[in-house]
Amino acid sequence: MMDKNNIKSKYMSDAALLSTIGEFVRHHRLEQNKTQSQLAEEAGINRTTLVEFEQGKRSNTLTLIQLLRALNQLQVLELFKVEKKLSPLQLAKLEQTQRQRASKRKDPERSSSDW
Repeated sequence: MMDKNNIKSKYMSDAALLSTIGEFVRHHRLEQNKTQSQLAEEAGINRTTLVEFEQGKRSNTLTLIQLLRALNQLQVLELFKVEKKLSPLQLAKLEQTQRQRASKRKDPERSSSDW
């Protein structure tokens, strides 16, 4: 089931989504009491780039990562992580192929007559 935010985002234009990302960066910058110059320097970008990014006018994935890192907000990228999940049937099959007990070890130096 989709929540309201996912439905809303689905119908937003690309420009509106860029604006939302810019607002996110601006919000966290102000919350951390950083000027645009300070954040731009910490992120290794020009202040003009930051101004345009916050306004939703300029977008670059690398710039986004640099800004998130400088704002200690990299955790938002966890949403992009792809995790392979096994279905219950696949998990059951995998468990069936696992050994249930160890077998006797054969010693190559001992002959069958030593038994």
